[in-house]
Amino acid sequence: MSKEEKIIQAAIEVFREKGIEKAKVSDIVKAAGIAQGTFYLYFPSRLSVMPAIAKVMVEKIIAAIEQGVHGQESFEQQLEKVINIVFSLTEEYRDVFALIYAGITQTEHMKEWENIYAPYYAWMNNFLSSAQKQGIIRDSLNTTRSAKLIIGLVESAAEQIYLYDDSEDATIRLQKLELLDFLHHALGLRHN
Repeated sequence: MSKEEKIIQAAIEVFREKGIEKAKVSDIVKAAGIAQGTFYLYFPSRLSVMPAIAKVMVEKIIAAIEQGVHGQESFEQQLEKVINIVFSLTEEYRDVFALIYAGITQTEHMKEWENIYAPYYAWMNNFLSSAQKQGIIRDSLNTTRSAKLIIGLVESAAEQIYLYDDSEDATIRLQKLELLDFLHHALGLRHN
């Protein structure tokens, strides 16, 4: 693990434990086992590490989707798996996602969001384009714009459950079903 990766992992742990306001650079470097000056070689402030944490989380989502979604399954099954994966990771890392949103909005790094999400948008765009070429979803769909909308919608639905509302099993199941139904209609999914 590189020093930068150690800093990012330590920052995640420290922010989770102490919260954004109470966490200090000294806490992060102690947890990373590095000198304080080393931290500043990579990040100018404690909050400047937030985009790197967001990037790690996006990489986790993409890795989980690539591992869990298989081309031999129907588009419908793959879409459902994407939703389940995002919900599962949002539940597992709810405190990290809450930290990222709170931390990034306190900095000038909000502009980096599109770059951080670019690989995720590209994956979803390819997923939708492939389905469109196969005639599974409507031809009029702009896959580039829709990729961003779908990712935003799925993440927002998961966050609503795990960060703000109720995380009872019945509520979660109904939220996923409604989300899937909405996406089926929006995409003009053709059942074979």
